[in-house]
Formats: sequence, C-alpha cells, structure tokens
Amino acid sequence: MDRFCGKGDVLTVNLVLLCEEDFVSAHRVCVSGRRYDHIRTVLKAGPGDTVACGKIDKNLGYGMIEEMDSRRLMMQVTLDQPPPAPVPLNLVLALPRPKMLRRIIQNVTALGVKQIFLVNSWRVEKSFWQSPFLASDRLMSYARLGLEQAKDTMMPQIVKKRFFSRFVKTELPQICRNTRCITAHPSTGRVCPAGVNQPVTLAVGPEGGWIDLEVKTLADIGFVTCGMGPRILTVETAVTSLISRLFV
Repeated sequence: MDRFCGKGDVLTVNLVLLCEEDFVSAHRVCVSGRRYDHIRTVLKAGPGDTVACGKIDKNLGYGMIEEMDSRRLMMQVTLDQPPPAPVPLNLVLALPRPKMLRRIIQNVTALGVKQIFLVNSWRVEKSFWQSPFLASDRLMSYARLGLEQAKDTMMPQIVKKRFFSRFVKTELPQICRNTRCITAHPSTGRVCPAGVNQPVTLAVGPEGGWIDLEVKTLADIGFVTCGMGPRILTVETAVTSLISRLFV
C-alpha cells in the first residue's frame, strides 16, 4: 500500500497506522518502509520512545519502540482508545480528475467521512474511469493517508458507480433514507445550511457542476439544490468547504 504514496506524504503521519500483517504477536509489531522512515527521520524516535498508533478498523493507542535497525523497528503496542466518531455523511461525488481524486479522498477521510460513492456525470471524461488512480488499492492508500493525518483508524467505504441514472433512481433512495439530501451546485441562490445536526447525503458534481437533467434526477428523489455563494470553487475546495460548513 505504501508504494502509492508520494514523496511529500511522509509529513502527514500523525498516527502510525497498523494492519494485521504488522503483528508478530498479540501486542508486538514490526514496522518498516514509509512508516519506519517517518518515525526515524521526522519524529526522530528511538528505542524507549512512544509514538501514537492505531490498527485499521480497530482501536487507537500507543507503541513503545523496543528495538530498531537500519530497515525496521519492533514495538510493543497498547491499543485501548476508541477512534473518533465519524461524520454522519454519505458523499456522492462525481468522479474528479484523477490527480485531484487522491487529495479529495485523503481530505474527506481526514474529516471523518466513511461512505463515499464515486459516480459518473455527463461532464466526467470517460478516460477518468480507466485511470490507475481509481484502482481499489490506490483508493485505500489515499484514505489511509487521511486516517494518519486525522488520527483515525476506521477506513471509509468507497464505491464506484458508472451509471448515474441507474444509481440515483434505484440505489440512492435507500442510501439517503432518513437523511437531509443536498445537491451542491453553483447555479443557485440557496446557500448551503450550516451546523446541520442530522445525517446528510451530499451530492457534489464535477468541474462545471451537474447538468440540469442530473439536478432534476436528484431533485425527483428529494434532493435540495444549494451552493456556497457567488464564488466558483474547484471541486476539491468545494467538497471540504461544504463538509466543514455542514458539520461545523
């Protein structure tokens, strides 16, 4: 998984995120690769020091470094803290440009989003769906960076849906049931609500926004169209701004 992370991503590690393969016994782990490099060169930790740790989809805690060589380290871990509560949001996101996708997945995961649906739209280029950035292991590696940044352990579910109308008409009504349904769209005078104290399903379109037919298809199942004011934002900026506004 680490092989998909960029050079600058090392700086995002606020949590050493462990997976099942790291455990050599119930409370002892072996860490190497990108996480080892971060502990050694950025945290400058060594034997006897403790670092924040967590196991994917399990608890948080800390690890005490027992021994260290030039390639790996051994830690004794205590994982007895629950992860932070998730944001009660279903994010329906028109597939963005592949390089932007990585940053968006990382950012929304850091904000606590656990349900992400990547959907097609008339303005989404067909070539985006063939991008290697969309491979499942890559998506999980981007989410992992978000978890490390936010000190969280619960992986989001990321689902790919190629057919917009079929998804919206047959699957989304059940997904968005008992939630406040919002379509983010720049061409509206209604401003997105702030501090919503309830679950939300948020549909965010591609660069240029949803086309009118897509807005109507969402409206037909109860989605209300909202914007962020007169400024036109990139998808990356709009998504994080909307989530922050909804759950301030």
